[in-house]
Amino acid sequence: MPRYRALLVLPYGLLALSLLLYALSERPAAGPFEVTAGIAGLAAAWNAWLVALRPEDQRNPWLARIYIAGLVTFAAVLSLRSPWFGLFTYLIYPYTARYLAGTWRWAAFVAASIAFGIAQVGGLHPLDGARMVNWLLVVCLDVAITGTLSVRIEQRMARARMSAELTEANQRQADAMAENAGLQAQLLTQAREAGVLEERQRMAREIHDTLAQGLTGIVTQLEAAQRTRDDAEHERRIGNAKQLARDSLAEARRSVQALKPRALENARLPEALAEEAARWSVTSGVAAAVTTTGEARPLHPEVEVTLLRVAQEALANVAKHAKASRAAVTLSYMEDVVTLDVLDDGKGFNGEASHTADGGFGLIAMRQRVQRLAGQLEIESEQGRGTAVSASVPAIPIEGRP
Repeated sequence: MPRYRALLVLPYGLLALSLLLYALSERPAAGPFEVTAGIAGLAAAWNAWLVALRPEDQRNPWLARIYIAGLVTFAAVLSLRSPWFGLFTYLIYPYTARYLAGTWRWAAFVAASIAFGIAQVGGLHPLDGARMVNWLLVVCLDVAITGTLSVRIEQRMARARMSAELTEANQRQADAMAENAGLQAQLLTQAREAGVLEERQRMAREIHDTLAQGLTGIVTQLEAAQRTRDDAEHERRIGNAKQLARDSLAEARRSVQALKPRALENARLPEALAEEAARWSVTSGVAAAVTTTGEARPLHPEVEVTLLRVAQEALANVAKHAKASRAAVTLSYMEDVVTLDVLDDGKGFNGEASHTADGGFGLIAMRQRVQRLAGQLEIESEQGRGTAVSASVPAIPIEGRP
């Protein structure tokens, strides 16, 4: 601040001015000019020690107290030699207000008033009763004045500290609000992107489980109708294709509306699996058996839809790739989990991707559905020895949360 920068050079100017006035006036009986000039030089060096040469030590409270004590001592000695040095003594007050606080500031103000009083009464030479009374009165008056100023300084500095703290708190609050706004925007963006991705994955799974599988079945039935020479078989294949088309269209509409599959709308999961296996056997020509173990109970719709879709995908792969003569679907209810096993006696395979109907997405869709419920999907197969698909998910009750 400008007033504090002025304190860096003002003491030396006042010491020089006081020394000049002392030299031009009648010298008091305190001693020769050279001694007074030497004391003034020491006072200047003392002031330069903390103010100019070592400003980083100003925050050390004990160094500040020692520095003020030295200034008071030099001011008292110089005021005893000449009242002109009262000009320098007056600087103790702003230095004290800047470097000290509390009781130490009050003590320094009293000491400065004693030294300043010496200069105001023209020194204490010769020392007599009247001069001593005058000096004590002046000191008391200076203490009263500086005490009032000290209280005001304390109040002003307290308001300044409160204002600085309030400004800092407001700045921190503004920074926090800006940071929270940025985080909120980031979270909203991430949530929006996650929602879009999740919806895309859901639609991809539903399209695969409805349209893709339905179209595959329709193509299979139409190809079989072209190859047969039996009119009855031809009509049966065409009828299967038409029914697959109707079922796929209905399932596609339900998928767009995020509704449960039609098979689960009015039936429990074991009955829906039995119905799906029976329909699959008609179109694929492969016998399928459905077995339920444990106590069947209603589960959360997400759990039932996931297990139904896994069964549909596994059976679709059996029809397209396995060349099996029979398949078995087992639904097992346990206390905390429910498992679905689909086995076939087909040709098997040596790698997972070769067992999917669409270059791998069927397996990916199954895994996504199962993992979304914190479940596990395992596929075991061996060339010429069939394939086993096992899905295990938590048995979340119908009022629970997936």
